[in-house]
Amino acid sequence: MDIYHIWCDLKSGESDIAFADAVGTYLDGLVSDGRLERWRLTRRKLGLGNGAGEFHIMLEFTGLAQLDEAFTRVASRTDPVESFHHAVNSKVANVSFSLYRDFPDPVRERGSEKF
Repeated sequence: MDIYHIWCDLKSGESDIAFADAVGTYLDGLVSDGRLERWRLTRRKLGLGNGAGEFHIMLEFTGLAQLDEAFTRVASRTDPVESFHHAVNSKVANVSFSLYRDFPDPVRERGSEKF
């Protein structure tokens, strides 16, 4: 799996529940279209964190091809996905992104490690 991480804060005055609902609507649509395997929304607890945003969204893709399909769909800027994306994007500030993969992944050959 390739896991796309998003950290963000909410803009002042934005509802945390409205944000969570908007994230669910947006990402559930990508799952139902087969452009995303699964997703998860978490929130920092007890003020503990590494300086990243208060909210953390994890998007799991089977590989970069599926990730590209999702990005292509969102980049089309057509409804309904554009409205769903805007409903999330308009509520956030201080956004940062990372892309990670499961390790070791299936393409990793064993026995060729160098010391």
